[in-house]
Amino acid sequence: MYFGGTMELNALRQFLVVARLEHLSRAADELRVAQPSLSRTIARLESELGAPLFDRSGRLRLNDAGRVFRAHVERALGELQAGRRAVAEATSQGLGTVRLASETFLTLTGPLAAYKRDHPSVELELHWSPADDMARRLRAREVDLCVASQPVHGEGLEAVRLFDDPVGVAAPLGHPLAGRTSVGIHELADQPFVTAREGHWLRRLLDRLFAARGLTPKIVCESDEHSAIADLIGAGLGIGLVPSFARRLGERAPVAWIPVDSPDCRRTVTLCWGAGSRLSTAARLMRSTITGWDWGTGEPA
Repeated sequence: MYFGGTMELNALRQFLVVARLEHLSRAADELRVAQPSLSRTIARLESELGAPLFDRSGRLRLNDAGRVFRAHVERALGELQAGRRAVAEATSQGLGTVRLASETFLTLTGPLAAYKRDHPSVELELHWSPADDMARRLRAREVDLCVASQPVHGEGLEAVRLFDDPVGVAAPLGHPLAGRTSVGIHELADQPFVTAREGHWLRRLLDRLFAARGLTPKIVCESDEHSAIADLIGAGLGIGLVPSFARRLGERAPVAWIPVDSPDCRRTVTLCWGAGSRLSTAARLMRSTITGWDWGTGEPA
């Protein structure tokens, strides 16, 4: 198979979607193509490579060969996209575009505002992304930079620590915990929790803290909107974990913030990018703005 034509590039892009979802019908729906056509595309790709890329006994699973091939395809298509952006930047008078992914942008409002003020001609794209997907998106050059509140695993990445943030318990003002100076995890065992959905750093932290003590949190509400969690807690639906940084920004909800008596109830916020990747001028300026930010004062360092 010659990988230079449009059909072949489409086949590679379709393979990445199937590899990510490991489900043909869902991949076909996302790609908006017929499932039989997608199956034929994958079969032709496997025939040309001379090896199956998926195990088909039961549920579709990417095999070892498929994982090796996926890494190369992500890099190849990422380089192609980077080349297109480099040409666009070289032939235009502006600084180009920067694409930033994060699990929550509440943390980044200060540096984002400063960046946009200093570089008004830059087109800024913000993408919500779970940490599990950040390494793939960086390798595929779908985004330039990622800010994560939990470890991002994967080869070919560089990262810099931005700040370490204690995470406490938020409770409604009339709650029995509201006047406490600290609280232990075991004391929270029977409390109703408002938290994020599975995969979000806040939910992973909650599950990890409880599992380490043989406990399971009592979750009464899951929210996709991180900023809504404090509002729901303030409305009396339950308690929840809230980072100290959000508390410093001044949550509008009427809640009390109580430190947790556990050294592992915290998050480490990092900035990640692809090792050896050629960042655009806009992305390099964004990296400098974020790494140079004084997270204690909320101002440029």
